[in-house]
Amino acid sequence: MAIRYDKDGKIATVTIDRPEAMNAMDRDTSRQLAEAFQDFDQDEGLRVAILTGAGDKAFSAGADLKKMSGRAEDGNIREVWDQERQWRLGQRLQVWKPVIAAINGYCLAGGLELALGCDIRIASETASFGCPEVRWGILHGYGALRLPKTIPLSAAMELLLTGERISAQEAYRLGIVSRVVPPTELMAAARALADKICANGPLAVRVTKELAWRGQEMSLDEGLRLYAALGALVRASEDAREGPRAFAEKRQPQFKGH
Repeated sequence: MAIRYDKDGKIATVTIDRPEAMNAMDRDTSRQLAEAFQDFDQDEGLRVAILTGAGDKAFSAGADLKKMSGRAEDGNIREVWDQERQWRLGQRLQVWKPVIAAINGYCLAGGLELALGCDIRIASETASFGCPEVRWGILHGYGALRLPKTIPLSAAMELLLTGERISAQEAYRLGIVSRVVPPTELMAAARALADKICANGPLAVRVTKELAWRGQEMSLDEGLRLYAALGALVRASEDAREGPRAFAEKRQPQFKGH
């Protein structure tokens, strides 16, 4: 299996397990990744996922260009490219539970696109980031859409158009990641962050994520209408009554998530 999918309490850990290929994504890996996130989304007992790469060299180096080039010799390159990417996009972004990227090495090309699809990104001090697709005459598609929404446009364009890599500290300075930790502390830091999120109202967390993501593509008026609709859903929940009760009674709330 190219993907390891582990459940521990309310937290799922999804690991891209192709260290010999720098955790590059081929068709089977992309399909297995989508299946893992489908299960995570549907499992009511899970609240947060951590996405990482096996080993200490790479989170993911992106699409497996060696496999793609071999198949392209026998067919239409556009069809091969579409087949490689169809599971990697779209599906993941419909997961409204929080996903944390624990970035432990090379985070390049499609690997950076994966990370940008996560809600929170933390990096090892040894991680590096880049969009090298232009060097190989191909397009950093999803990343070209997301990166200018994540960091200043000029910095995004420099990364997109030069294909050069930056360090974890530079990624932190730009805002690609929210923190940088020693390599040995990466998964513990991701787990501690996941535990903090799990302590909150799960329905409120999911709706907050949806509002934040969808709101980026909306006008203020459209966003306020969505907020009103989603807010009514949360206010009608048992969790919205339990939270204030727990506060008044000076105890930890017991959230149900519905």
